Amino acid sequence: MSGTGYRTLLDCRRRSRYLRQHGFTVDQIAVILGLDHPATPLRLYRYAAGLTAAQTIEAFHQFAGTIGAGLRESRLYDYENWPQAGRRPSVSTLRLLARIYGTRPAHLLTAETLATYARHDQRILHEEG
Repeated sequence: MSGTGYRTLLDCRRRSRYLRQHGFTVDQIAVILGLDHPATPLRLYRYAAGLTAAQTIEAFHQFAGTIGAGLRESRLYDYENWPQAGRRPSVSTLRLLARIYGTRPAHLLTAETLATYARHDQRILHEEG
């Protein structure tokens, strides 16, 4: 992680911890962090949860029951950079990440990126994670 990216993560961790202590939800924290940090919702939710990419990958494998092959940090970054770059996350990946972050899968996407999924998938993404 670059020095700037790491400082951003540390700032977001500090702020999200403070906001959680004051009763803010992860959804509210992600919105607040988005005011100062131009990032995709998927990345903002990871920051709001106070997790590094490595911690997210570990939790992903625990929830998915996989070891190593299910998701790698580089792929998580690809998902977090989509649609400007990177790769579009699958519905099942978004559902697992939403469980990790404590939100609904649809919250991990902008309205524009959610619209790129099939209607059936959009309904699934609006359900609990």
